[in-house]
Amino acid sequence: MTSTQERTEDQNLPYDVFAKACPSREALEHVTGRWGTLTLGALYEGSLRFNELRRRVEGVSEKMLSQTLHALERDGLVLREAQSTNPPRVDYELTPLGSEVAQRLLALIQVLEGGMDDVLAARESYDETRGAR
Repeated sequence: MTSTQERTEDQNLPYDVFAKACPSREALEHVTGRWGTLTLGALYEGSLRFNELRRRVEGVSEKMLSQTLHALERDGLVLREAQSTNPPRVDYELTPLGSEVAQRLLALIQVLEGGMDDVLAARESYDETRGAR
């Protein structure tokens, strides 16, 4: 069986992120990694240039942001638009799928931010009973 036939047959199977070989697992890793989540969240606010995005996502290195954008673009979540100006201008924005994913991530972020008092109290309690690490 050729790899093309295998891919065609695989496409007929339901995707299952819990299955080791499922391609959805890699996409989930791109989205839920630290920089993927923050990049998608920042782009939900609107189109940004690379350096604008880097400033918005504090702490990300140029290399990590570049790798993250490439992965998200490959997964169809981010659109890279190069404009032929002098100097060249490249803008990044979310695709419709990327926008939907970002919206759900931002809902999760809001829940976490809203519950940080509980998280911090739980950490303190854990550290007191188990010893700070």
